[in-house]
Amino acid sequence: MARRTSRNAPPSSCPCGLSSSYADCCGRFHSGTVAAPSAEALMRSRYSAFVVGDVEYLVRTWHPRTRPERLDLDPGMRWTGLEILETGGGSAFHSGGTVTFRASYQGGSLHERSRFERVDGAWVYVDGEFLED
Repeated sequence: MARRTSRNAPPSSCPCGLSSSYADCCGRFHSGTVAAPSAEALMRSRYSAFVVGDVEYLVRTWHPRTRPERLDLDPGMRWTGLEILETGGGSAFHSGGTVTFRASYQGGSLHERSRFERVDGAWVYVDGEFLED
């Protein structure tokens, strides 16, 4: 599996769009010191993992039944922003949730409704449905 490269060094501000620094926001989830407390937090941290090229985190936070055997990121992909459009469930009181988002990249955007579930108390990504803009 690919690992984070120096090209993908962690940024000072968090790529997920929140005002915190990367280290205080998604970086703490990526390092494994704390788990994402909600489906939205996991979605944001997974987007940030795509930005910094953290394949290990993406695989670790993918549901075991839908996780691909291999994940190769496109080194030419440049993610430019994340917009959370809607959330459903996904809090400390839920076992599942959805997050609808638009992730922008150089040359376009990806619009998806992602499903999340808890496995052994931790939020994981299950799958997503691509939506029309």
